[in-house]
Amino acid sequence: MSFGNKWIKPQGESVGNKLLEGLKPQPPLKPRIEEAQNKLHLQISKLETISAKMQEKDQLIFKRIVHSVQNHDSHYARVLSSELSQVRKMNKMVTSAKLALEQIQLRLNTITELGDVVVTLSPAMSVIKGIQGRLSSMMPEADQSLGQISDLLGNIMTDSGHIPTAEIAAGSTGLNEDAMKIIEEASAIVEENMKEKFPDLPTNTMQTRKTEASLF
Repeated sequence: MSFGNKWIKPQGESVGNKLLEGLKPQPPLKPRIEEAQNKLHLQISKLETISAKMQEKDQLIFKRIVHSVQNHDSHYARVLSSELSQVRKMNKMVTSAKLALEQIQLRLNTITELGDVVVTLSPAMSVIKGIQGRLSSMMPEADQSLGQISDLLGNIMTDSGHIPTAEIAAGSTGLNEDAMKIIEEASAIVEENMKEKFPDLPTNTMQTRKTEASLF
């Protein structure tokens, strides 16, 4: 091998280039946070619309249940009661997701400097991942949109230099303490609102009808 061949520049990215790449100025924080907020607002509006439709359906089914009980049609009333139970379960899920996203949106407003990024965005990403799993079957389009929001927040964290990409990927699927607080707070509010908005099923009347039916 000649002397010249020994000094051929090796292929691949040099350490210097990698360092320069890391020193490149990152995009401003505020516009990216605003982009995430806009995407969150869009999803919140969609969930609000779905919840309103479910409330209308709830009221309609409940009226039919009352009418069936009054007409001594216990079989149809039980069928409707099962349907209403599922509607309320889905509405609770949707409302919980909406409130959790609203909590995240409020937290994003508190980010004023890079030092706030990890404290705020890490639990937010965990919550979004959890919501994705619950809504994917009911709202496939929401799954993709929430995934984009999660990726956007993850990129902000990575670019801030506070946390490596691998760590974000590993920790995004679990709920840390702050994320759990967001979920618990949203769930508590939903539970209270559901009790106030929706009347209980006429269980006592239904039980009477079932007892009467069993006697014949």
